[in-house]
Amino acid sequence: MKTEQYIITNGLLQGTLGEQANLVLLFGATKRIKEKGLIDMIRAAYPNACIFGCSTAGEIMGTQVLDNSLIVTAVSFSSTRVRGAMVKVTSIEDSYKAGSELAISLAADDLKHVFVLSEGLNINGSELVRGLTKNLPLGTPLTGGLSGDGDRFQETYVLLNNEPTRDAVGAIGFYGSKLQVGYGSFGGWDTFGPERLITRSKGNILYELDGKSALALYKQYLGEHAKGLPATGLLFPLSLRMNDALRPVVRTLLSIDETDQSMTFAGNMPENTYARLMKANFERLIDGAVIAARTSAETMRHISPELAILISCVGRKLILKQRIEEEVEGVRDILGKGVTYTGFYSYGEISPFAKGGKCELHNQTMTITSLSER
Repeated sequence: MKTEQYIITNGLLQGTLGEQANLVLLFGATKRIKEKGLIDMIRAAYPNACIFGCSTAGEIMGTQVLDNSLIVTAVSFSSTRVRGAMVKVTSIEDSYKAGSELAISLAADDLKHVFVLSEGLNINGSELVRGLTKNLPLGTPLTGGLSGDGDRFQETYVLLNNEPTRDAVGAIGFYGSKLQVGYGSFGGWDTFGPERLITRSKGNILYELDGKSALALYKQYLGEHAKGLPATGLLFPLSLRMNDALRPVVRTLLSIDETDQSMTFAGNMPENTYARLMKANFERLIDGAVIAARTSAETMRHISPELAILISCVGRKLILKQRIEEEVEGVRDILGKGVTYTGFYSYGEISPFAKGGKCELHNQTMTITSLSER
């Protein structure tokens, strides 16, 4: 595997892999990724590559966390094939169908891994993951994330070989026996306050906790932070204790509706499960990134990765602020300095917690996909 990586500045590409590259990952700020002629320029530089990427809430390059940039990571695999697929999502109710269609289109006997990038707002991430995992060949690991739009929550974009598209989900399949894949996901938030039963919800829309308005209770706990909703909701996610899950999953608020007093989250909020508020602990957030890196390394049976795709939540970025690069540095300390690191800050992360676990939509985690050819 060969890689090269750089920031696109002044419309100039700096790559040398050219026709050798069979994958280009492109992560950029919403404004940058919409730049006219971008895909044509990358296609001219890498004519044989699958070009895949999305808009972000921050870009990762090495141990740098950037804003308003456009990061190119080109990869030349020695024996691994890459193939992509994309579907449109006209409404949140299409989320499961979108996942199913993608899984069916990518399925093959030698499919080794699937990496998915999704619309970040008009999607039920839980149902998307369910559609993918139910229709992928048994045992095929799945990782990825939801695209971002900074802290604006207005528009997100996904691209696959063409101009960036709103309301779309794309995925790439990696095919071949020599590819080694590692993955891990961990948060590091602290819970506070009592557990409350979800008594009314529909999909990823939450209406009532303990028979009372969920939005009213949430505002009560947030106090002065409630004025900045939904953006300030990133600082106070909810932990869900699911009956069939080994660990709680975390859900991030995407929007609120004052009319019906509802809250829309990135993934499902099932009735008769328990929710609890969470808050940040700086050191534990950074430790969480380190744990995710260790889990990813263990999944690869300690084979050194050559490429690591890091997807972390925008909420972590807003909390850590000037310390944000510490979580990326923590990952590098585990995986090594010789790895090419790319990725972005997202509206949701997709991964099992560890090898053999159930793939879930996560929020407020650091999720790592490590790749190497052996």
